[in-house]
This record gives sequence, structure tokens and C-alpha cells, in this order.
Amino acid sequence: MTKRFFDIILTAMAGVIFLLPLLLTALLVKLTSRGPVLYWSERVGRQNRIFKMPKFRSMQVGTPALATHLLNNPEAWLTPVGNFLRKSSLDELPQLWSILCGDMSFVGPRPALFNQHDLIALRTQYGVDKLVPGLTGWAQVNGRDELPIPQKVALDVEYLRCRSFRLDMKIIFMTAIKVARRESVTH
Repeated sequence: MTKRFFDIILTAMAGVIFLLPLLLTALLVKLTSRGPVLYWSERVGRQNRIFKMPKFRSMQVGTPALATHLLNNPEAWLTPVGNFLRKSSLDELPQLWSILCGDMSFVGPRPALFNQHDLIALRTQYGVDKLVPGLTGWAQVNGRDELPIPQKVALDVEYLRCRSFRLDMKIIFMTAIKVARRESVTH
């Protein structure tokens, strides 16, 4: 079974399983803040191609397009339900669309923001840019946003060298546990 076929099957199953949470989250975002339900973030995909990745909007309209840890007082930018959406990872569910479209996979390096030049340059230097970015990845289950960029890229390179169906299944399982425990989740 190819990775793309697996992504499509898993996306279809996740879409059915998460249909009600998707609808309820969309309603919650709409009722608690002004602006669109989805935020379309410019991300760097395979071979450094820019694509639009949807997320449920957890930040106020007008928030600078920066990695959260680079914002001055990021909590001030959160919507009333933003912290909950991020801690529960519900804000990530619309990325199933990006997987279905082929811009993302379930497992791969997380897509960088278009302006994370240091991360993009290191990934390109080590060939990580040849991978389809993922909803989750080896770096995410080994530290997520707490990791410095060189360490994150080292984990991406390790995934590039060791990728397999078995490793992908391990990462998906580890992600489910971390989300359930709310470990390493950015507020």
C-alpha cells in the first residue's frame, strides 16, 4: 500500500469519525469571535512550494503571521476558545483537507510558515524539503515547539532516513497519546 493511498483511506475514516467535532468546533469559533472560522496559513510544502493550510482560527483577526513563540504576549492574541482549541489540537482538524488534496500527509515534517527562513534553509540543506509535510511528525512526538530549530531538523533528517510504514504508525500512535495527555502543546 502506498503512503498516498493510506493517507486517503485514513482521511476518509478520520472525516467520518471527526465530522461532529468539526461541525461543533466551527460553530464554537463562529459564535465566540468575529471573522472567518478557518485561517488559511501560508506554509512551505514539498520542494519548498507554498500552499495554503487551513486551521480553525484560534487567534484574533489581524494577528501577525509568525510562529506563536515569536509573538509578543501570544495569549493576548487568542480568541476566547483559542487556548482550548490549541490544547485539544482541534484547531488542526481542517488539515485533513490538505491531506486529501495531497499538499500534506498524515506523517512528515510539520510544514514551516512561509517566513521561517532559518528552518526552511536547514531543511533544504539536508534534503528534508523533498518530503511531503505532515499533520504530525517525528519532531512533534519528540518535543514539538519546545525544540530548537537545529534539533527539530535533526529529527526531520532522522525521519527522512528511517521512514517506513511501521515508523509512520508509531508516530500516529505516539501523537494520539500526546494529544490525549495534552503534552507539548503550545497555548
